[in-house]
Amino acid sequence: MLNLVRAFLQCGREVDLVVCRLQGAYVQSVPEAAKLVVLESAGQLPGRLAALMANLRWPSTVLRAVVLPSKTAPEVEYLDSLKQYFRERRPDIVLSAMTYANLVALWARNAVDAAIPVAVSERIALSQHCDRESSWRKWRWRYLPPLVKRNYPHADAIIAVSRQVADDLSTITGLPEGTIRTIYNPVVDDSLRSQAAEPLVHPWFVPLSAPVVLGVGRLVEQKDFSTLIRAFARVRARREVRLMLLGEGKQRGLLQELVESLGLAEDVEMPGFVTNPFQYMARASALVLSSEYEGLPGVIIQALACGCPVVSTDCPGGSAEILDGGKYGPLVKVGDEVALSEAIESVLDHPIDKRVLVARAEEFSVDRAAERYLSVLDGLVARRLDDIRDT
Repeated sequence: MLNLVRAFLQCGREVDLVVCRLQGAYVQSVPEAAKLVVLESAGQLPGRLAALMANLRWPSTVLRAVVLPSKTAPEVEYLDSLKQYFRERRPDIVLSAMTYANLVALWARNAVDAAIPVAVSERIALSQHCDRESSWRKWRWRYLPPLVKRNYPHADAIIAVSRQVADDLSTITGLPEGTIRTIYNPVVDDSLRSQAAEPLVHPWFVPLSAPVVLGVGRLVEQKDFSTLIRAFARVRARREVRLMLLGEGKQRGLLQELVESLGLAEDVEMPGFVTNPFQYMARASALVLSSEYEGLPGVIIQALACGCPVVSTDCPGGSAEILDGGKYGPLVKVGDEVALSEAIESVLDHPIDKRVLVARAEEFSVDRAAERYLSVLDGLVARRLDDIRDT
């Protein structure tokens, strides 16, 4: 989203960046030219009631997905504050991203002024996410798809970050595939290239050192780093190699225990979140995505842009699209540590030419994505102005 904000500003647009909470690693990266709007929380109970009032036509759905669960999505706490922003700011158009934020944006718009166009962007294979999250502790997830089906048809545009996400969303909502646009995420720009060229001081990345396999992402179940670690153990049993996992998350302890139980402590490093992962990608021998599902995995695109060979699971989401069915890196079955280890060794032995990988990554440039987003958003604004003139 920050990449889009920068690109929109460069194209002469006025941009408000509306956030629920001002926190996280990228707070300092918000462009000064953007107007930063931090919403205020009304609290869980008022938020749930506001969500219910926004869905009185299908109360049972929102009751199960938002109101009754012991823990609900934090975005609903900001519904009333977003309504106030809409009333006061009167934006020409709204672009939201991620499921609950999309729903809250639609509810706020409908409560305030139906003339404000809202484009929603879905970033993940929603059915896969809900299936995996709908345990007895998180049963609200199983009721999210019906809520999406009720609300997304009221968006002025629906954007998916990959064709697989679009197909998945079409199945959930019942909307024709042609009504859901696919626009790849804006990933590659001069900033990425310059960061990749920055020097990296680390004993593993020196000439004649052992090859380093890289994993990048949150340390959560979805990313399935446990399978990557077990696959790495197989590779390590046959050759000198190291594994580095960049990211932080609630599975750190479990993954560290797995590393130690496999006797890999000397060859696996988990430094946590780093502000510049591109330095590592530019010097790693391979990047591995071991996820169970994705939307459009940016780390694959980033690695390609850095000239780093890639191995990925053929998971629901955009991995196969980015790698063009295996042309730009092998695809393996989700959870198959044997196949993953074999693919890693294949890439270490026969890496694809870096120039080929970099050229592929240009398909996911910030300029190209921004142009496609603005085509959609400008079209919605023009349509709104035509409607105003007609009335």
